[in-house]
Amino acid sequence: MLASHAERERAVDVLRAGYGEGRLEHGEFEKRVGRAYAARTVDELALLVADLPQGPAPVARIGTAVPATFLPAPPPATNGKAVGAMVCGVLTLVTAGLSGVPAVLLGHSARAEMRRSGERGEGLAMTGLVLGWVSVAGWAFILTVLIAAGLASSG
Repeated sequence: MLASHAERERAVDVLRAGYGEGRLEHGEFEKRVGRAYAARTVDELALLVADLPQGPAPVARIGTAVPATFLPAPPPATNGKAVGAMVCGVLTLVTAGLSGVPAVLLGHSARAEMRRSGERGEGLAMTGLVLGWVSVAGWAFILTVLIAAGLASSG
């Protein structure tokens, strides 16, 4: 890969740090800086700084700086069914309420799973439940009105 100006400058900075620490003689430093500015590829730059501690190759560390016991616990995952309940609940607006029943089923299932596993997503599940129940209630109301109108017109 061709080297960029920024990569050349970074290599020169590494060379300057090595020279400042006494790791390079003045003549060697000047020669490497000239080769860094003339380098065409990233590999050429890597060879110039490979023997210096701040070169592009990472220094292997033994152990970790902080024991795993003291690291913060990773946050719990978000429940997938809670996300599905939320999506189905929002889609009730687009599907004329047809995705309300899946939203309710997924919401209740997600809440039960989250209680057992400690996963996150309570708000997502609750939003899906509310939107799902509103659409189910809307359909129940519409069907009740249609049945009442049918009975009133036939009687």
